[in-house]
Amino acid sequence: MRKSLLYKLFATYLLLALAAIITIHIHLGGHIKSHLKADIEQTLLTYARLINVTASLPDMERSARSIAETAQTRVTLLNKKGDVLADTEGVAEEMENHFNRPEIQESRLKGTGTATRLSRTLGIDTLYVAVAAGTESDTLGYIRLARPLTEVRDSMNALRRSLLQSFAIIGIISFIIACIFSIRLVSPIQEMEEFTAKLQKGEFPGTLLIGADDERGRLARNINYLVGELREKIGLAVDEKGKLEAAFAAMTDGVLILDKEGTIEVCNDSFKIMFPGISEEVIGETPLNALRNLDLHDALQHFEETRETLSREIAIEDGSSRVIEVNLCPVHGVSENETKTMIVFHDVTRLKQLEKTRSDFVANVTHEIKTPLTAIIGCIETLREGALDNREEADHFLEIIERQAVRLNRLVDDLLTISNLELGALPLVTEDLSLESVLDGLWTLVASQAQKKGVVLEKNVPSDLPSLQADRDRLAQILFNVLDNAVKFTDPGGSVSLSASKTDGDGLEIRVADTGIGITAGHLARLGERFYRVDKDRSRRSGGTGLGLSIVKHLMAAHGGTMNISSRPGRGTEVRLFFPLA
Repeated sequence: MRKSLLYKLFATYLLLALAAIITIHIHLGGHIKSHLKADIEQTLLTYARLINVTASLPDMERSARSIAETAQTRVTLLNKKGDVLADTEGVAEEMENHFNRPEIQESRLKGTGTATRLSRTLGIDTLYVAVAAGTESDTLGYIRLARPLTEVRDSMNALRRSLLQSFAIIGIISFIIACIFSIRLVSPIQEMEEFTAKLQKGEFPGTLLIGADDERGRLARNINYLVGELREKIGLAVDEKGKLEAAFAAMTDGVLILDKEGTIEVCNDSFKIMFPGISEEVIGETPLNALRNLDLHDALQHFEETRETLSREIAIEDGSSRVIEVNLCPVHGVSENETKTMIVFHDVTRLKQLEKTRSDFVANVTHEIKTPLTAIIGCIETLREGALDNREEADHFLEIIERQAVRLNRLVDDLLTISNLELGALPLVTEDLSLESVLDGLWTLVASQAQKKGVVLEKNVPSDLPSLQADRDRLAQILFNVLDNAVKFTDPGGSVSLSASKTDGDGLEIRVADTGIGITAGHLARLGERFYRVDKDRSRRSGGTGLGLSIVKHLMAAHGGTMNISSRPGRGTEVRLFFPLA
């Protein structure tokens, strides 16, 4: 940069000097040239008049030769017609007629005449002066003197040499001045250039120190102020960007930001997780190309017409039958020429399922409560109508009322148990328990039910099984519900067996297998849902509430265990209960 500025300053000074010298040459040279020419012209006119005073031609010729030698001037004597009578440097008889020469014509009219033209012989401008010889009324001829303008040429050459020498001296001085000024000017500017180059690379080199009090110093201070402002704004921008990226990364909802062309400009990781089937790189694509969803496209078109916040639910048909809530809103804080759109995708599939589950739960609870209540109310009405007087009939209806009341009580107890389990309000009092001791407390009751139905009940529990860390009452409830279900759904003549063994890992597995009616594969996934029954009529006839396996599922989860059910229609069902060992 220093060399560039040096050359520019040096060239500027040289151009100024050259312009000044050319101007001097034009004006001074022209003045000198005209002054010298006028002096020569007056001298030649004086010599011509001296020759003119001579009376005879021979005398004129002698006078002319004397003057020619003295003044180094060529003298030509012409007659009235322009013929050469005598010439100090040539042969008169061989010379052409000079009547039409400009200086002769001017002297014929004015008495004297001058002309300047290039001499073909000498190759230099020559001044010609002519004077009419004789009187004013009678012109006898013409006297012409010619002198090369050598003096003028030499003077002009001397002037040019002087000007060239001056130009050379000015050039040297200009170079020195340019060096001094370039060093003083370029050093601060070069510092500023290096400073701004580092800024361009994203570096912050500190403070620019320029001690000058002129424009350079003020410029440096302005740069320092701007750098400070820029550093502060960049810091704020980086903080905001970090917060935004952290918010985007932490959001479980998918987010898209569209530019004014309607193409995807930004998307977060949750969006890619939410839609795993889309292409890895969606930036630059439209939402329609990325998701292939017409409902979303229609919502976008409606939003573009109004530019008002819009919320829609769209179905995603990717094999999962998901429901996504889409919220569209304009992005504020951008320039007027920029219109950006934010789309937030919130998966409400689970919410919709919970709403459906709640609706089904309300319907099921209503149905389960209404059935025994209807029976109880019917029996009460019958008793009031006169059946109370008949002891046998009254006992029969009271038995029905009792059975339905017990069913209602069992239903309420089961609902409270499930509710407490889900809310964590049912604490477990765990202790080291042997499976055999827990079975002893309920086996008699289950065996009695199996005997009434004609079902063979078997137990195969090794004596060396490790102890379980469990709540005695809740473990008994788990086992009773599973065994009770097995007995209920096994036809007379069938069998129900309970076995237990230690698994390869640190766990204990209890298996309850029956030879009952079995369950089709389509029902297995829903076993454990509240009020879900495979055979509703059979379950109600046996007094079931539809909550037994749901309670088992929740109690197993509370103990850190799992429940697995396998079954084949007509071949029975096997329930496997896995308990981790402490």
